[in-house]
Amino acid sequence: MAVVGAGVFGAWTAYQLRRTGKQVVLLDKGGPGNSLSSSGDESRIIRTGYGGDEIYTRSALRSLQQWKKFSARCGATLFHQTGVLWLAHEDDSYAIRTRETFHNLGIPFEKLTTSDLAERYPQIGLDRISWAMRELDGGALCARRAVQAVVREAIRIGVEYLQEAVVAPTTQSTVDHIVTTNGRRISAGSYVFACGPWLPKIFPDVLADRIQPTRQEVFYLAAPATSPALPILIDFKDEAYAIPNLEGHGVKVAIDRHGPPFDPDSGDRVVSQEGLAEVRRYLAGRLPELKDAPVIEARVCQYENTSNGDFLIDRHPEFENVWLVGGGSGHGFKHGPVVGEYVTARIEGSSEGIEPRFSLATKASEQRRAVY
Repeated sequence: MAVVGAGVFGAWTAYQLRRTGKQVVLLDKGGPGNSLSSSGDESRIIRTGYGGDEIYTRSALRSLQQWKKFSARCGATLFHQTGVLWLAHEDDSYAIRTRETFHNLGIPFEKLTTSDLAERYPQIGLDRISWAMRELDGGALCARRAVQAVVREAIRIGVEYLQEAVVAPTTQSTVDHIVTTNGRRISAGSYVFACGPWLPKIFPDVLADRIQPTRQEVFYLAAPATSPALPILIDFKDEAYAIPNLEGHGVKVAIDRHGPPFDPDSGDRVVSQEGLAEVRRYLAGRLPELKDAPVIEARVCQYENTSNGDFLIDRHPEFENVWLVGGGSGHGFKHGPVVGEYVTARIEGSSEGIEPRFSLATKASEQRRAVY
């Protein structure tokens, strides 16, 4: 088996394939968790709230359990259980559906009134907030470190890792080998391309209109000496999130909205003054202690979006032994363990648990995001 791309989807796929006894080679041109990738940076939220979409809630719940087990097994701190605080505006249907799903699946949470919030988290501005709920078991994954740990463990159990770029296959029907840009020839029974925003560049005829990389800006601000510490904040209606100061990196704040189209190879990686100004305007109302805080770090990364936010996990329509795995940006990182399981089951020929929403046929060219 050959897996191209050592981001969170590719790393977990290589690891899960190897655990079933298969010979696996994993390739990545920039290295696991590198700063150009969608799986880089310091942190990612892991939460199980998805409105009424139980497919992703169940996947996130299983993935959280696997991340915890993996972290304990490899002896590294990959997860911080901060809790996730969902801020609900008036008539907030997404928060209401999320609460109902938590009830249905037995996911522990507590509902908080605005009085509760003011007492427990006085640093939060409550303008337009009607209530909130705290998802108790959620938190943050140490993104770059987590991907690197999965790759290290995969190598330890026998996966071969090569830091090389791969040329797109050009044969028909069945691919018998792929070639790296250094001229190395690699033969395998199946090939998994989990290349994030590079997928439409490798397979433009199939994915140029179906996977759309967009420019995203994130900011780390100096953390004030507030007490008590904040959990992760999700302000869905205002399209914003905040991750508290973890391991001295500062408070991470971003506007969670699809940005303009972005090329992962040549796109400008310097954040804009307009982006910072929008973040500061948001903070002035929601976390006023941070509105003038110094920016410690700032990054431009990318989402790689399908038309509605569903994952793409399917065979290439022309190459029967080539699998396309992507479309995870904005919410996919947490699901790495389950995506790896799912891809492994499909390669092994299992029909159990096939999800039609992951198919290539369901991917349109017009952006109408429905999964967050």
